[in-house]
Order: sequence, then structure tokens, then C-alpha cells
Amino acid sequence: MTHMPFPVHVGWDSREDIAFQVCRHSLQRRAGIPVEVMPIKRQALRDAGLYTRDADPLASTEFTYTRFFVPYLQGYKGWALFCDCDFLWLGDIAELVALRDDRFAVMCVHHDHRPREDWKMDRQKQTVYPRKNWSSMVLYNCGHPANAALTPEVVNSQAGSFLHRFQWLEDDLIGAVPETWNWLDGWSEPPATGHPDVVHFTRGGPWFDDWRDVAYGDLWLAEEANFLASAKVDA
Repeated sequence: MTHMPFPVHVGWDSREDIAFQVCRHSLQRRAGIPVEVMPIKRQALRDAGLYTRDADPLASTEFTYTRFFVPYLQGYKGWALFCDCDFLWLGDIAELVALRDDRFAVMCVHHDHRPREDWKMDRQKQTVYPRKNWSSMVLYNCGHPANAALTPEVVNSQAGSFLHRFQWLEDDLIGAVPETWNWLDGWSEPPATGHPDVVHFTRGGPWFDDWRDVAYGDLWLAEEANFLASAKVDA
């Protein structure tokens, strides 16, 4: 019996392609199940006539809104994962996938994230809002009836607050997973032992000059070196 690869959609930004490449590489290297990792590219969705939102000055990345297309892209069937590109996977995604619970429409880390910085990444303004970073790593139960409401029309027209707070859902349809699967640099408490399963360089990562000296930045740089070496071998 063959198993279809588990779909993983990663937010892609033209300023951070190396972040996407390292995110995908780190996830695939440690995956105990077959996975298909795909970038969500805003321009591709625009070219396909799916993404029609006007430019938003508060959108800090090109995938601020495109992440909410995942259930549509999956044909509203099965489960899929979305994560930001500024993730370093140190754990096995199979362990996260095993937490799926069909009672929920989405599952994520329920952060109470209130960043202290005014700026992040390449001088993008930091904003604070309820459920901040909940949508940066989402297990979507794409086939859940409640997610049928997340149409391209809704993604293109609704306010960012409606989308990022999962307001198309009743609260009891938003399941929780442990913080180790979306560990926020500069906010989450250091693990008592070992390291998180996923490090999220939410303020900015080592691929930006201003964010070289961050927690687990050395592990990201080591992963980048491994990726570049493997890319050279494949070439």
C-alpha cells in the first residue's frame, strides 16, 4: 500500500528565497513520512487569477494572505500543513502530523505573543494583535465542513484580522499543538533540555544582516551549509 506524500505549503517571499530553501531542506531531511513541500508564491496565484487583493502596507511578507488558500489548493480534501519560510525544522514532521484530530478545522500553537521590538526582518514594522503567530504554522483539516467558508473570494476580501484570528471558525474548532512546533525566537522560553522541534525566526533570521546573532542561528547556518553542499552534489 502506497501512501500519498503529506502536503506542506510554505510561504515564499522574493526577499527570502534562501529561507524557504533551508526550511524545506531541514523539514525533508528529518521527515519520517513522505512529504511534498511546495512554495506558495503570491505572483503565481495572481497570474492564475486567484489572488486579487490590493497591496497592503501592513503586510510584512508576500504570504501574509496567501497562506489562507491552502484548503482551496488542496481541493478541500484531507489534511495539509502551512508554515512560514523562516522556520528551521529540527524535529520530525511525522510527530506533528500524528497529532491531527478530525474534530478540529485547524490546529496550531496558541501563542500569547506580544513582541517587544518595533521592527523585524528588513525594517518591516512589527505589529501586535490577538492570536499573533497562530497562523504562522497551521495544520489545516482541509476537508472539515467549516473550512468550506474559506473561499478565494473570502481570502481576497476579508480583513487581515478576520483571517489571522481564524474568525471563519468557532473557537472550539481551533485545536492546539505544543509550542515546541512553533518556537518563537525572542519570545518562547528556552527548552529545559534539547532544542525545539521547529525554530521560528519571527523577528528575522541569519539570512538578514541585522539578525545574525539570534538563538539557534548557528543551527540555521549549519543547515544552510548542508543545503548548499547537497545542491552542489545534485548539480
